[in-house]
Amino acid sequence: MYNWLVWFHVLSFISWFAVLFYLPRLYVYHAENAQNKGFVDVVKVMEFKLFQYIGVPAMWATVISGVTLIFLSTSYYGGVNLLKTGGWLHAKIFFVVILMGYFFSLGMIRKKLLEDKCNKSGKFFRFYNEVPTILLLIIVGMVIIRPF
Repeated sequence: MYNWLVWFHVLSFISWFAVLFYLPRLYVYHAENAQNKGFVDVVKVMEFKLFQYIGVPAMWATVISGVTLIFLSTSYYGGVNLLKTGGWLHAKIFFVVILMGYFFSLGMIRKKLLEDKCNKSGKFFRFYNEVPTILLLIIVGMVIIRPF
């Protein structure tokens, strides 16, 4: 069962990251085409569906399966003390919490864009789109390399 849960966790975070990579790109298009109402109306629907129907479930599936893996790993690995993992797990969790904050910030930005009250530029969203890439490198590095 443990390996199936790892499989589900990996698929969940891949889905979540697809949203984290694409949603800010939609924000770029939204900001740069604000004068084109027809286009913006379509992008607003895309932003909503991507965030609400894929992003939110994928984030919660990732978090819940990850927490479950932590608790199951104590029995799967013969009672490993999670407080003595060397720190890599704690670092991973810390960066996942930052990633969740980033995701919720995308939701707040989406609401501002929906109300036409967001004054951020396309350039801002291009830079903001790099945050999940950096966090992905760190989080996957923590799991594979286990530097601490």
